[in-house]
Amino acid sequence: MPLNIALAQINTTVGDLSGNVKRIIEYAREANRQHADLLITPQLALCGMFPEDLLLRKDFLVNCESALEALSAHSKKLNTAILVGHPAREGRHCFNAATLIQKGKRCVVAFKKQISRQSAFDEGRYFEPGKEQDTISVNDVKCHIVIGLDDFMLSTQPNVRDLDIVMDASPYHMGIPAQRFVCLQEMTRQSRLPVCYVNLVGGQDGFVFDGGACALDSQGKLCHQQSRFEEALSLLEYAKGVIGPSVVAQEKNLEAEVYQALIVGLRDYVEKNAFPGVILGLSGGMDSALTLAIAVDALGADRVRTVMMPSPYTAQISLDDAQEMADLTGVRYDVIPILPAMQTFSAILGQELANLQQGTAEENIQARIRGMILMALSNRHGSLVLTTSNKSETAVGFCTLYGDMAGGFAVIQDVVKTLVYRLARWRNTQSYVIPERIITRAPSAELKPGQTDQDNLPSYEVLDAIICAYMENGMNVNQIVAKGYPDSDVKKVVRLLKISEYKRRQAPLGTRVTQCAFGKSWRYPVTNHYQEA
Repeated sequence: MPLNIALAQINTTVGDLSGNVKRIIEYAREANRQHADLLITPQLALCGMFPEDLLLRKDFLVNCESALEALSAHSKKLNTAILVGHPAREGRHCFNAATLIQKGKRCVVAFKKQISRQSAFDEGRYFEPGKEQDTISVNDVKCHIVIGLDDFMLSTQPNVRDLDIVMDASPYHMGIPAQRFVCLQEMTRQSRLPVCYVNLVGGQDGFVFDGGACALDSQGKLCHQQSRFEEALSLLEYAKGVIGPSVVAQEKNLEAEVYQALIVGLRDYVEKNAFPGVILGLSGGMDSALTLAIAVDALGADRVRTVMMPSPYTAQISLDDAQEMADLTGVRYDVIPILPAMQTFSAILGQELANLQQGTAEENIQARIRGMILMALSNRHGSLVLTTSNKSETAVGFCTLYGDMAGGFAVIQDVVKTLVYRLARWRNTQSYVIPERIITRAPSAELKPGQTDQDNLPSYEVLDAIICAYMENGMNVNQIVAKGYPDSDVKKVVRLLKISEYKRRQAPLGTRVTQCAFGKSWRYPVTNHYQEA
Protein backbone atom coordinates (compact mmCIF):
# COMPACT_ATOMS: atom_id res chain seq x y z
CA MET A 1 0.00 0.00 0.00
CA PRO A 2 1.45 3.45 -0.87
CA LEU A 3 2.43 5.81 1.94
CA ASN A 4 1.53 9.47 1.39
CA ILE A 5 4.00 11.62 3.30
CA ALA A 6 3.72 15.32 4.17
CA LEU A 7 6.91 17.23 5.01
CA ALA A 8 6.15 20.16 7.34
CA GLN A 9 8.85 22.82 7.06
CA ILE A 10 7.60 25.05 9.87
CA ASN A 11 8.69 28.07 11.91
CA THR A 12 8.09 27.42 15.60
CA THR A 13 8.93 29.68 18.54
CA VAL A 14 10.97 28.59 21.54
CA GLY A 15 8.75 28.17 24.59
CA ASP A 16 5.47 29.00 22.83
CA LEU A 17 4.08 25.54 23.47
CA SER A 18 0.42 26.33 22.77
CA GLY A 19 1.33 28.34 19.68
CA ASN A 20 3.54 25.55 18.39
CA VAL A 21 0.81 22.96 18.96
CA LYS A 22 -1.61 25.16 17.03
CA ARG A 23 0.85 25.52 14.15
CA ILE A 24 1.52 21.78 13.94
CA ILE A 25 -2.20 21.02 13.98
CA GLU A 26 -2.81 23.56 11.20
CA TYR A 27 -0.28 21.72 9.06
CA ALA A 28 -1.72 18.35 10.08
CA ARG A 29 -5.21 19.44 9.05
CA GLU A 30 -3.93 20.63 5.69
CA ALA A 31 -2.03 17.37 5.25
CA ASN A 32 -5.21 15.50 6.15
CA ARG A 33 -7.16 17.45 3.50
CA GLN A 34 -4.55 16.33 0.99
CA HIS A 35 -4.96 12.69 2.13
CA ALA A 36 -1.51 12.35 3.68
CA ASP A 37 -0.98 9.29 5.84
CA LEU A 38 1.96 10.76 7.77
CA LEU A 39 3.04 14.31 8.67
CA ILE A 40 6.72 14.73 9.58
CA THR A 41 7.78 17.72 11.69
CA PRO A 42 11.34 18.91 12.47
CA GLN A 43 13.43 18.04 15.50
CA LEU A 44 12.07 19.56 18.75
CA ALA A 45 9.27 21.25 16.81
CA LEU A 46 6.97 21.11 19.83
CA CYS A 47 9.13 23.34 22.05
CA GLY A 48 11.12 25.23 19.42
CA MET A 49 14.84 25.21 18.81
CA PHE A 50 17.14 26.00 20.68
CA PRO A 51 15.41 25.76 24.09
CA GLU A 52 18.80 25.80 25.88
CA ASP A 53 18.52 25.93 29.70
CA LEU A 54 14.73 25.80 29.61
CA LEU A 55 15.44 22.08 29.33
CA LEU A 56 16.90 22.16 32.85
CA ARG A 57 13.58 23.33 34.29
CA LYS A 58 11.24 20.57 35.46
CA ASP A 59 8.20 22.78 34.93
CA PHE A 60 9.18 23.31 31.29
CA LEU A 61 9.44 19.58 30.66
CA VAL A 62 6.12 18.98 32.43
CA ASN A 63 4.48 21.61 30.23
CA CYS A 64 6.04 20.02 27.13
CA GLU A 65 4.38 16.77 28.14
CA SER A 66 1.06 18.60 28.52
CA ALA A 67 1.53 20.16 25.08
CA LEU A 68 2.13 16.71 23.62
CA GLU A 69 -1.12 15.55 25.20
CA ALA A 70 -2.93 18.56 23.74
CA LEU A 71 -1.52 17.76 20.31
CA SER A 72 -2.74 14.18 20.67
CA ALA A 73 -6.22 15.35 21.63
CA HIS A 74 -6.42 17.68 18.60
CA SER A 75 -5.41 14.81 16.29
CA LYS A 76 -8.31 12.49 17.17
CA LYS A 77 -10.40 13.41 14.14
CA LEU A 78 -7.51 13.27 11.69
CA ASN A 79 -6.60 10.31 9.52
CA THR A 80 -3.08 11.70 9.18
CA ALA A 81 -0.56 10.41 11.71
CA ILE A 82 1.81 13.02 13.17
CA LEU A 83 5.49 12.44 13.85
CA VAL A 84 6.51 15.23 16.22
CA GLY A 85 9.86 16.14 17.76
CA HIS A 86 9.94 17.07 21.45
CA PRO A 87 11.92 16.75 24.70
CA ALA A 88 10.94 13.77 26.84
CA ARG A 89 11.67 13.29 30.52
CA GLU A 90 12.03 9.84 32.03
CA GLY A 91 12.98 9.87 35.68
CA ARG A 92 15.98 12.14 36.06
CA HIS A 93 16.93 11.92 32.41
CA CYS A 94 15.89 14.03 29.45
CA PHE A 95 15.87 12.77 25.86
CA ASN A 96 15.63 14.34 22.43
CA ALA A 97 12.63 12.39 21.21
CA ALA A 98 10.05 11.91 18.46
CA THR A 99 6.57 10.52 19.02
CA LEU A 100 4.16 9.06 16.47
CA ILE A 101 0.58 10.16 17.17
CA GLN A 102 -2.28 8.35 15.43
CA LYS A 103 -5.96 9.11 16.02
CA GLY A 104 -5.23 10.75 19.35
CA LYS A 105 -2.97 7.97 20.60
CA ARG A 106 0.77 8.16 21.20
CA CYS A 107 2.06 5.00 19.59
CA VAL A 108 5.83 4.98 19.34
CA VAL A 109 8.64 7.03 20.83
CA ALA A 110 12.08 7.24 19.20
CA PHE A 111 15.07 8.76 21.02
CA LYS A 112 18.10 10.45 19.53
CA LYS A 113 21.15 8.26 20.06
CA GLN A 114 24.11 10.38 18.99
CA ILE A 115 24.36 13.39 21.31
CA SER A 116 26.69 15.99 19.85
CA ARG A 117 28.98 18.09 22.03
CA GLN A 118 30.45 19.93 19.06
CA SER A 119 27.44 21.87 17.81
CA ALA A 120 26.40 25.37 18.88
CA PHE A 121 23.54 23.69 20.74
CA ASP A 122 25.39 21.93 23.56
CA GLU A 123 23.24 18.78 23.50
CA GLY A 124 25.36 16.96 26.05
CA ARG A 125 24.38 19.57 28.62
CA TYR A 126 20.71 18.62 28.30
CA PHE A 127 20.14 15.19 26.77
CA GLU A 128 21.07 11.60 27.41
CA PRO A 129 21.57 9.26 24.43
CA GLY A 130 18.54 7.09 23.77
CA LYS A 131 18.43 3.33 23.30
CA GLU A 132 14.80 2.72 22.47
CA GLN A 133 13.36 1.57 19.15
CA ASP A 134 13.57 4.01 16.27
CA THR A 135 11.26 2.38 13.72
CA ILE A 136 7.62 3.22 13.08
CA SER A 137 5.15 1.50 10.79
CA VAL A 138 2.49 3.40 8.84
CA ASN A 139 0.47 1.64 6.11
CA ASP A 140 2.78 -1.33 6.62
CA VAL A 141 5.75 0.80 5.56
CA LYS A 142 8.58 0.51 8.07
CA CYS A 143 10.27 3.89 8.60
CA HIS A 144 13.57 4.34 10.42
CA ILE A 145 13.64 7.58 12.45
CA VAL A 146 16.84 9.63 12.55
CA ILE A 147 16.79 12.71 14.83
CA GLY A 148 19.42 15.12 13.53
CA LEU A 149 21.89 14.30 10.80
CA ASP A 150 24.59 13.55 13.33
CA ASP A 151 22.46 10.64 14.59
CA PHE A 152 24.09 8.26 12.14
CA MET A 153 22.93 5.02 13.76
CA LEU A 154 21.93 3.30 10.57
CA SER A 155 20.79 -0.30 10.69
CA THR A 156 23.21 -2.90 9.40
CA GLN A 157 20.25 -4.85 8.02
CA PRO A 158 18.55 -2.76 5.34
CA ASN A 159 15.76 -5.31 4.91
CA VAL A 160 14.26 -4.47 8.34
CA ARG A 161 12.97 -1.11 7.07
CA ASP A 162 11.72 0.49 3.87
CA LEU A 163 12.45 4.18 4.30
CA ASP A 164 14.67 6.53 6.34
CA ILE A 165 13.19 9.71 7.87
CA VAL A 166 15.43 12.49 9.16
CA MET A 167 13.93 15.04 11.55
CA ASP A 168 16.41 17.91 11.79
CA ALA A 169 16.84 21.38 13.27
CA SER A 170 20.04 22.41 11.56
CA PRO A 171 20.90 26.13 11.59
CA TYR A 172 22.15 27.81 8.44
CA HIS A 173 25.66 28.83 7.63
CA MET A 174 27.34 29.23 4.27
CA GLY A 175 28.06 25.81 2.79
CA ILE A 176 25.80 23.80 5.11
CA PRO A 177 23.10 22.98 2.50
CA ALA A 178 25.68 21.17 0.37
CA GLN A 179 27.12 19.41 3.44
CA ARG A 180 23.68 18.14 4.42
CA PHE A 181 23.12 16.79 0.91
CA VAL A 182 26.42 14.89 1.02
CA CYS A 183 25.44 13.39 4.37
CA LEU A 184 22.03 12.32 3.06
CA GLN A 185 23.66 10.77 0.02
CA GLU A 186 25.96 8.81 2.33
CA MET A 187 22.87 7.52 4.17
CA THR A 188 21.36 6.24 0.94
CA ARG A 189 24.71 4.74 -0.10
CA GLN A 190 24.83 2.71 3.10
CA SER A 191 21.17 1.76 3.30
CA ARG A 192 20.22 1.65 -0.41
CA LEU A 193 16.89 3.08 0.69
CA PRO A 194 15.17 6.40 -0.04
CA VAL A 195 15.27 9.11 2.61
CA CYS A 196 12.91 11.95 3.56
CA TYR A 197 14.47 14.96 5.30
CA VAL A 198 12.66 17.80 7.07
CA ASN A 199 14.32 20.81 8.69
CA LEU A 200 13.14 23.72 10.79
CA VAL A 201 12.82 27.17 9.24
CA GLY A 202 12.96 30.64 10.82
CA GLY A 203 15.08 32.72 13.17
CA GLN A 204 15.91 32.15 16.84
CA ASP A 205 18.14 34.76 18.47
CA GLY A 206 21.32 34.67 16.36
CA PHE A 207 20.48 31.45 14.51
CA VAL A 208 18.56 31.04 11.27
CA PHE A 209 17.10 27.73 10.14
CA ASP A 210 16.80 27.50 6.37
CA GLY A 211 14.50 24.51 5.93
CA GLY A 212 15.35 22.77 2.67
CA ALA A 213 13.12 19.74 3.26
CA CYS A 214 13.87 17.13 0.61
CA ALA A 215 13.78 13.51 -0.48
CA LEU A 216 16.43 11.33 -2.12
CA ASP A 217 15.81 8.09 -3.93
CA SER A 218 17.63 4.87 -3.12
CA GLN A 219 20.45 5.84 -5.50
CA GLY A 220 21.08 9.14 -3.70
CA LYS A 221 19.48 11.28 -6.40
CA LEU A 222 17.62 14.38 -5.22
CA CYS A 223 14.00 13.88 -6.21
CA HIS A 224 12.30 16.54 -4.11
CA GLN A 225 13.43 19.86 -2.63
CA GLN A 226 11.44 22.62 -0.92
CA SER A 227 12.42 26.28 -1.12
CA ARG A 228 14.67 27.54 1.63
CA PHE A 229 13.91 30.17 4.29
CA GLU A 230 10.12 29.91 4.05
CA GLU A 231 7.44 27.71 5.57
CA ALA A 232 6.12 24.99 3.30
CA LEU A 233 4.14 21.77 3.21
CA SER A 234 4.89 19.26 0.49
CA LEU A 235 3.31 15.90 -0.33
CA LEU A 236 5.24 12.83 -1.44
CA GLU A 237 4.25 9.27 -2.20
CA TYR A 238 6.31 6.24 -1.28
CA ALA A 239 5.43 2.99 -3.04
CA LYS A 240 7.56 -0.13 -3.52
CA GLY A 241 10.86 1.63 -2.91
CA VAL A 242 10.07 4.61 -5.15
CA ILE A 243 9.42 8.13 -3.87
CA GLY A 244 7.96 11.05 -5.80
CA PRO A 245 6.79 13.28 -7.40
CA SER A 246 10.03 14.95 -8.45
CA VAL A 247 9.80 18.68 -7.70
CA VAL A 248 13.08 20.44 -6.97
CA ALA A 249 13.12 24.13 -6.02
CA GLN A 250 15.85 26.16 -7.65
CA GLU A 251 18.78 26.90 -5.37
CA LYS A 252 19.80 30.53 -4.80
CA ASN A 253 23.29 31.83 -5.46
CA LEU A 254 25.41 32.49 -2.37
CA GLU A 255 24.66 36.21 -2.14
CA ALA A 256 20.91 35.64 -2.45
CA GLU A 257 21.07 32.84 0.12
CA VAL A 258 23.01 34.89 2.70
CA TYR A 259 20.84 37.95 2.13
CA GLN A 260 17.69 35.88 2.71
CA ALA A 261 19.19 34.44 5.90
CA LEU A 262 19.84 37.97 7.17
CA ILE A 263 16.27 38.98 6.38
CA VAL A 264 14.79 36.01 8.22
CA GLY A 265 17.12 36.45 11.20
CA LEU A 266 16.15 40.10 11.67
CA ARG A 267 12.45 39.66 10.88
CA ASP A 268 11.92 36.82 13.34
CA TYR A 269 13.92 38.52 16.10
CA VAL A 270 11.77 41.63 15.77
CA GLU A 271 8.47 39.75 15.35
CA LYS A 272 8.99 37.08 18.01
CA ASN A 273 10.11 39.68 20.56
CA ALA A 274 7.23 42.04 19.66
CA PHE A 275 9.24 45.13 18.73
CA PRO A 276 7.13 47.69 16.86
CA GLY A 277 9.98 48.53 14.50
CA VAL A 278 13.69 49.32 14.25
CA ILE A 279 15.91 52.38 14.23
CA LEU A 280 19.48 52.78 12.98
CA GLY A 281 22.09 55.42 12.38
CA LEU A 282 22.43 56.07 8.66
CA SER A 283 25.92 57.41 8.00
CA GLY A 284 26.13 57.41 4.23
CA GLY A 285 28.55 54.48 4.48
CA MET A 286 28.41 50.93 3.22
CA ASP A 287 27.57 49.04 6.42
CA SER A 288 24.60 51.16 7.47
CA ALA A 289 23.36 51.14 3.86
CA LEU A 290 23.29 47.33 3.69
CA THR A 291 21.72 47.14 7.17
CA LEU A 292 18.98 49.54 6.05
CA ALA A 293 18.29 47.55 2.88
CA ILE A 294 17.94 44.33 4.88
CA ALA A 295 15.72 46.02 7.49
CA VAL A 296 13.33 47.39 4.86
CA ASP A 297 13.16 44.05 3.05
CA ALA A 298 12.52 42.26 6.35
CA LEU A 299 9.98 44.62 7.93
CA GLY A 300 8.76 47.17 5.40
CA ALA A 301 9.70 50.86 5.20
CA ASP A 302 6.97 51.95 7.63
CA ARG A 303 8.66 50.06 10.50
CA VAL A 304 12.18 51.41 9.88
CA ARG A 305 13.48 54.79 11.04
CA THR A 306 16.89 56.23 10.19
CA VAL A 307 18.86 59.04 11.82
CA MET A 308 21.83 60.85 10.32
CA MET A 309 24.01 62.30 13.10
CA PRO A 310 26.66 64.43 11.38
CA SER A 311 29.76 65.74 13.09
CA PRO A 312 32.09 68.45 11.76
CA TYR A 313 33.99 65.65 9.99
CA THR A 314 31.00 64.30 8.08
CA ALA A 315 31.46 64.88 4.35
CA GLN A 316 28.68 66.49 2.34
CA ILE A 317 28.58 63.44 0.08
CA SER A 318 27.76 61.31 3.14
CA LEU A 319 24.79 63.56 3.90
CA ASP A 320 23.72 63.46 0.25
CA ASP A 321 24.07 59.67 -0.06
CA ALA A 322 22.22 58.99 3.18
CA GLN A 323 19.36 61.25 2.09
CA GLU A 324 19.24 59.55 -1.31
CA MET A 325 19.08 56.08 0.18
CA ALA A 326 16.35 57.11 2.60
CA ASP A 327 14.40 58.45 -0.36
CA LEU A 328 14.97 55.28 -2.38
CA THR A 329 13.77 53.03 0.44
CA GLY A 330 10.97 55.30 1.64
CA VAL A 331 11.96 55.28 5.31
CA ARG A 332 11.70 58.07 7.84
CA TYR A 333 14.93 60.08 7.86
CA ASP A 334 15.95 62.62 10.50
CA VAL A 335 19.12 64.68 10.88
CA ILE A 336 20.40 65.32 14.42
CA PRO A 337 23.83 67.06 14.43
CA ILE A 338 26.12 66.01 17.26
CA LEU A 339 28.37 69.13 17.36
CA PRO A 340 26.58 70.63 20.40
CA ALA A 341 27.09 67.41 22.36
CA MET A 342 30.74 67.23 21.25
CA GLN A 343 31.30 70.78 22.51
CA THR A 344 29.65 69.95 25.83
CA PHE A 345 31.84 66.90 26.37
CA SER A 346 34.89 68.90 25.34
CA ALA A 347 34.05 71.47 28.01
CA ILE A 348 33.40 68.81 30.66
CA LEU A 349 36.66 67.00 29.88
CA GLY A 350 38.64 70.14 29.05
CA GLN A 351 41.27 69.70 31.74
CA GLU A 352 41.62 65.97 31.15
CA LEU A 353 42.13 66.35 27.41
CA ALA A 354 44.02 69.64 27.39
CA ASN A 355 47.42 69.85 25.71
CA LEU A 356 46.99 66.37 24.21
CA GLN A 357 46.77 65.52 20.53
CA GLN A 358 43.25 64.52 19.55
CA GLY A 359 42.92 60.76 19.22
CA THR A 360 40.85 57.73 20.17
CA ALA A 361 39.17 59.38 23.18
CA GLU A 362 37.67 62.16 21.06
CA GLU A 363 36.74 59.76 18.28
CA ASN A 364 34.97 57.40 20.68
CA ILE A 365 33.06 60.27 22.28
CA GLN A 366 31.47 60.91 18.87
CA ALA A 367 30.43 57.28 18.51
CA ARG A 368 29.05 57.23 22.06
CA ILE A 369 27.05 60.41 21.53
CA ARG A 370 25.43 58.75 18.52
CA GLY A 371 24.76 55.60 20.51
CA MET A 372 23.15 57.65 23.28
CA ILE A 373 20.88 59.45 20.81
CA LEU A 374 19.71 56.21 19.21
CA MET A 375 19.09 54.56 22.58
CA ALA A 376 17.13 57.59 23.78
CA LEU A 377 14.90 57.39 20.70
CA SER A 378 14.54 53.66 21.27
CA ASN A 379 13.47 54.22 24.88
CA ARG A 380 10.97 56.83 23.81
CA HIS A 381 9.38 54.92 20.91
CA GLY A 382 10.15 51.26 21.66
CA SER A 383 11.99 50.57 18.41
CA LEU A 384 14.91 48.16 18.41
CA VAL A 385 18.27 49.78 17.70
CA LEU A 386 20.19 48.01 14.96
CA THR A 387 23.97 48.19 15.09
CA THR A 388 25.82 48.23 11.80
CA SER A 389 29.32 46.86 12.46
CA ASN A 390 30.50 44.07 10.18
CA LYS A 391 32.54 40.99 11.12
CA SER A 392 35.84 42.42 9.92
CA GLU A 393 35.52 45.41 12.27
CA THR A 394 34.19 43.30 15.14
CA ALA A 395 37.07 40.83 14.78
CA VAL A 396 39.80 43.44 15.17
CA GLY A 397 37.96 45.70 17.62
CA PHE A 398 37.37 48.60 15.24
CA CYS A 399 34.07 49.32 16.95
CA THR A 400 33.25 51.38 20.03
CA LEU A 401 31.77 49.94 23.20
CA TYR A 402 28.63 51.90 24.13
CA GLY A 403 28.97 53.71 20.82
CA ASP A 404 28.39 52.04 17.45
CA MET A 405 28.08 48.76 19.41
CA ALA A 406 25.13 50.15 21.39
CA GLY A 407 21.93 48.46 20.29
CA GLY A 408 19.79 45.37 20.41
CA PHE A 409 20.59 43.43 17.25
CA ALA A 410 23.68 43.34 15.02
CA VAL A 411 22.35 42.49 11.57
CA ILE A 412 25.68 42.05 9.75
CA GLN A 413 28.03 41.17 12.60
CA ASP A 414 28.90 37.82 10.93
CA VAL A 415 29.39 39.33 7.46
CA VAL A 416 32.96 40.27 6.53
CA LYS A 417 33.48 43.53 4.67
CA THR A 418 34.20 41.99 1.28
CA LEU A 419 30.92 40.07 1.52
CA VAL A 420 29.14 43.27 2.57
CA TYR A 421 30.07 44.74 -0.82
CA ARG A 422 29.01 41.59 -2.67
CA LEU A 423 25.64 41.61 -0.93
CA ALA A 424 25.11 45.28 -1.71
CA ARG A 425 25.86 44.78 -5.39
CA TRP A 426 23.58 41.73 -5.51
CA ARG A 427 20.75 43.63 -3.79
CA ASN A 428 20.96 46.39 -6.39
CA THR A 429 20.42 43.80 -9.13
CA GLN A 430 17.00 43.13 -7.62
CA SER A 431 16.07 46.82 -7.41
CA TYR A 432 18.23 49.89 -7.01
CA VAL A 433 18.23 50.91 -3.34
CA ILE A 434 21.89 51.55 -2.44
CA PRO A 435 23.41 54.59 -4.18
CA GLU A 436 26.36 53.57 -6.31
CA ARG A 437 28.68 56.09 -4.71
CA ILE A 438 28.23 54.39 -1.32
CA ILE A 439 29.55 51.19 -2.86
CA THR A 440 32.46 52.74 -4.75
CA ARG A 441 33.87 55.33 -2.33
CA ALA A 442 36.63 54.45 0.17
CA PRO A 443 35.17 53.28 3.51
CA SER A 444 35.60 55.67 6.45
CA ALA A 445 34.26 56.11 9.98
CA GLU A 446 34.62 59.92 9.48
CA LEU A 447 35.77 60.49 13.06
CA LYS A 448 38.63 62.79 12.03
CA PRO A 449 39.60 64.71 8.88
CA GLY A 450 40.46 62.55 5.86
CA GLN A 451 40.13 59.27 7.75
CA THR A 452 39.84 55.96 5.87
CA ASP A 453 39.62 52.43 7.25
CA GLN A 454 42.91 51.46 5.62
CA ASP A 455 44.81 54.02 7.69
CA ASN A 456 45.11 51.35 10.37
CA LEU A 457 44.12 48.09 8.69
CA PRO A 458 45.29 45.97 5.75
CA SER A 459 43.07 45.99 2.68
CA TYR A 460 39.78 44.25 3.38
CA GLU A 461 40.67 41.48 0.92
CA VAL A 462 43.75 40.67 3.03
CA LEU A 463 42.06 41.29 6.38
CA ASP A 464 39.08 39.06 5.60
CA ALA A 465 41.28 36.26 4.30
CA ILE A 466 43.35 36.30 7.50
CA ILE A 467 40.22 36.32 9.69
CA CYS A 468 38.75 33.39 7.77
CA ALA A 469 41.98 31.40 7.90
CA TYR A 470 42.42 31.92 11.65
CA MET A 471 38.79 31.57 12.77
CA GLU A 472 37.14 29.15 10.37
CA ASN A 473 40.11 27.07 9.23
CA GLY A 474 41.96 27.01 12.56
CA MET A 475 45.28 28.01 10.98
CA ASN A 476 48.08 29.51 13.06
CA VAL A 477 50.17 32.57 12.22
CA ASN A 478 52.93 30.65 10.46
CA GLN A 479 50.46 28.71 8.32
CA ILE A 480 48.68 31.89 7.25
CA VAL A 481 51.97 33.60 6.40
CA ALA A 482 52.94 30.52 4.37
CA LYS A 483 49.84 31.17 2.24
CA GLY A 484 51.46 34.41 1.08
CA TYR A 485 50.06 37.03 3.45
CA PRO A 486 52.49 39.59 4.93
CA ASP A 487 53.92 38.51 8.27
CA SER A 488 53.29 41.93 9.85
CA ASP A 489 49.66 41.98 8.71
CA VAL A 490 48.96 38.47 9.99
CA LYS A 491 50.51 39.11 13.40
CA LYS A 492 48.70 42.43 13.74
CA VAL A 493 45.30 40.99 12.84
CA VAL A 494 45.66 37.96 15.13
CA ARG A 495 46.78 40.20 17.99
CA LEU A 496 43.84 42.57 17.49
CA LEU A 497 41.46 39.64 17.26
CA LYS A 498 42.64 38.32 20.61
CA ILE A 499 42.64 41.58 22.56
CA SER A 500 39.16 42.53 21.30
CA GLU A 501 37.38 39.58 22.89
CA TYR A 502 36.21 41.71 25.83
CA LYS A 503 34.34 43.96 23.42
CA ARG A 504 32.64 41.09 21.63
CA ARG A 505 31.40 39.68 24.96
CA GLN A 506 29.39 42.89 25.31
CA ALA A 507 28.10 43.02 21.75
CA PRO A 508 24.43 42.48 20.85
CA LEU A 509 23.15 39.33 19.20
CA GLY A 510 23.46 39.07 15.46
CA THR A 511 22.56 36.67 12.68
CA ARG A 512 25.01 33.80 12.13
CA VAL A 513 25.89 33.06 8.49
CA THR A 514 29.33 31.46 8.86
CA GLN A 515 30.41 28.23 10.51
CA CYS A 516 32.41 30.16 13.10
CA ALA A 517 30.47 33.21 14.23
CA PHE A 518 31.34 35.18 17.33
CA GLY A 519 29.29 33.92 20.26
CA LYS A 520 28.35 30.27 20.68
CA SER A 521 30.64 29.13 17.85
CA TRP A 522 33.63 31.10 19.20
CA ARG A 523 34.35 30.62 22.91
CA TYR A 524 37.77 32.07 23.59
CA PRO A 525 38.71 33.42 27.03
CA VAL A 526 38.88 37.19 27.49
CA THR A 527 42.02 36.88 29.61
CA ASN A 528 44.26 34.96 27.24
CA HIS A 529 48.07 35.00 27.08
CA TYR A 530 48.47 32.07 24.71
CA GLN A 531 50.97 32.64 21.89
CA GLU A 532 51.20 30.39 18.84
CA ALA A 533 54.65 28.92 18.31
